[in-house]
Amino acid sequence: MSGKTSAVHRIVLILLGLAFGLELHAEKAQRPNIIVFLVDDYDKPETSVYGGKVLTPNLDRLAREGMTLHNAHVTSTVCTPSRYTFLTGRYAGSSTSRTYLDLFPEGKQGLPAFNVSLERDNMNVAKVLADAGYATGFVGKYHVGEGFDDPKRNGLHDLPKNVPFSREIDRQHFENEKRYRDLIKERGFTWAKNIYWNNTKAPFKGHNPEWTIAAALEFVEENKDQPFYLHYCTTLLHGPNGEWHNSLETKALMSGEGRLKKPVPGMPPRSSVMKRIVEAGLTTNEAGYLWMDDTLGLLLDKLDELKLAENTIVLFVSDHGSNKKGSLFRTRGTEIPCLIRWPKVIGGGVESDELVQNTDFVPTWFEVAGARAPNSYRIDGVSLLPLLKNPKQAVRAYVYGEQGPARSIKTEEWNYITFRYTTDQIEGLNGRRGARFSKTLLGLSGGISRSAFEHPYAFDADQLYHLKSDPEERSNVAVDRTHSRQLKKMREFLKLELDRFDRPFGDFRPGGNASGRRDSLKVLEQLKDYHEDTDDPKRQKRRRKSGKTD
Repeated sequence: MSGKTSAVHRIVLILLGLAFGLELHAEKAQRPNIIVFLVDDYDKPETSVYGGKVLTPNLDRLAREGMTLHNAHVTSTVCTPSRYTFLTGRYAGSSTSRTYLDLFPEGKQGLPAFNVSLERDNMNVAKVLADAGYATGFVGKYHVGEGFDDPKRNGLHDLPKNVPFSREIDRQHFENEKRYRDLIKERGFTWAKNIYWNNTKAPFKGHNPEWTIAAALEFVEENKDQPFYLHYCTTLLHGPNGEWHNSLETKALMSGEGRLKKPVPGMPPRSSVMKRIVEAGLTTNEAGYLWMDDTLGLLLDKLDELKLAENTIVLFVSDHGSNKKGSLFRTRGTEIPCLIRWPKVIGGGVESDELVQNTDFVPTWFEVAGARAPNSYRIDGVSLLPLLKNPKQAVRAYVYGEQGPARSIKTEEWNYITFRYTTDQIEGLNGRRGARFSKTLLGLSGGISRSAFEHPYAFDADQLYHLKSDPEERSNVAVDRTHSRQLKKMREFLKLELDRFDRPFGDFRPGGNASGRRDSLKVLEQLKDYHEDTDDPKRQKRRRKSGKTD
């Protein structure tokens, strides 16, 4: 080959290489950024977009510029299993984490609640997207990590809860937060900062949205030149209104890493929150919503500033409802506020009534990012991309729910809830500490929880509600023969989902420690008697608040 020919050949190869590189760059540039803005304990009816009387201008903006989903659900209604699903696209009851399998080995019925964590195999959204070239960041409340029972196993200080402040406690808190970042990165995230490992406890109890949103803005700024995924979890609106007020007024220095040296700047002054609320004709009970909304506004403004808004997906969603937290009822339970903006694909002011559940977001992110999950990656959801392109495109016929011994199936018109207790639970209830065990089963992990004070059929083993004619789910028609065909259909749907687990569940999938309907009826009767007879002041207060009398 002559020197001239060789030179031409090299130039051609260089040009081809440049063209290929530009093509890859263009392909990466077209992949959307993704931000999941996850709020805590937020009831859908209290959201302005759904008619709530609160001041949230940035949420209103998100609805005007994107899609409002009217029929979105979570599969579990307490923090840990719900957050697990948002990060994996899997039902919490399918978890293979060490904590869950220690409690419920293979062949036993599972009771998904505060007992799952992200697995060490890193089959989660962060790892898959990172392998596909995304920067993956986590900020805020985690609550899906190992180490609750044995912190030292994960290199953490075993911090006492609700103790007076001290410099030593502060130092350990600071060191733990830095270790939390490492633990989250070990689960596939490329970036993590300003972490709350779980719910805050005294002496650091309270909200500091300035501290969390500062990290979120930092992540976006640092990764503006490459596709990124941000999982942002605000601690708001967890806790009663008094907690928001206390945080607004006195907690500016308290954070997930202990006591700060000075308040974090960047947000509207805290004093302006109450002022704006009053000017809007609202009460101070609505302060937390506006405070949360301020952080959303900063994130949207940052995307505008960096000219990233057009091809950035912003999902606003709640981990579950608050008023019926711990149950599988729809309103203020599994049903959540859900808004999504993606100007490149979704038009403004779009609304959809189609069913979706939180298993569906991860497969959506994989599809829009062009990311391929490993063959061994289990996904229980479906991609929502067809729905994002056409709001009337149905993607599923029903949604599934699980909470402790309870399971549910919801269609657009019906909600079916069933309880099947394990033999271990039955033995515990009838043991020496039966009363204490009853209280446990009526807690957030038991599937009844707060619904016991508001729903007349909360203690029925099988419940069927017609959501169109009975949106508040006040009339159980499961024993009505005119609805026997619908009940059978709902049970068939549930059986389809239970078969995905390869675990027993009551008489639907006998075996192991599962018990039948008859035994569950006895358990529910005992729990109902305990609920009605208890003189626990907190429970009596909640009963009075819900309009029930002794």
